[in-house]
Amino acid sequence: QVQLVESGGGLVQAGGSLRLSCAASGSTFRFNFMGWYRQAPGKQRELVAGITSGGRTNYADSVKGRFTISRDNSKNTVYVQMNSLKPEDTAIYYCNAAEGSRAYWGQGTQVTVSS
Repeated sequence: QVQLVESGGGLVQAGGSLRLSCAASGSTFRFNFMGWYRQAPGKQRELVAGITSGGRTNYADSVKGRFTISRDNSKNTVYVQMNSLKPEDTAIYYCNAAEGSRAYWGQGTQVTVSS
C-alpha cells in the first residue's frame, strides 16, 4: 500500500523559509507526477507546485520565484523549498503523487506564516 509521509511544516515569520519533504513508501513504480497542494481555511485546495518524473515543473503564479520544487526519483521523494514566505501562504500543505489513473495523498502538514 502506497503511503506519502510529509515533514517540514511549522511556524515561521514573514520573509522566512521552510522546506517540506514528502517520501513515498510501498511503491514499486516511479510516479509520473509529484506535487504539493495547499488548502487555507475557507478556500479550495490548490496546486502550489508540481514536477514530472522527467523534471518538468509548474508553479502557481502566487509562488513563482519564491518556491522551488525538486524530486529524488531514486527515493520517490519530493521537496519544496519555500522562501520569502508571506502570511497568505498559511495553509495545510498536502503532498500528491500520481501514476496513470492512480493518485495518492499525504496527511498534510501545517504551514503558518506570522506577520
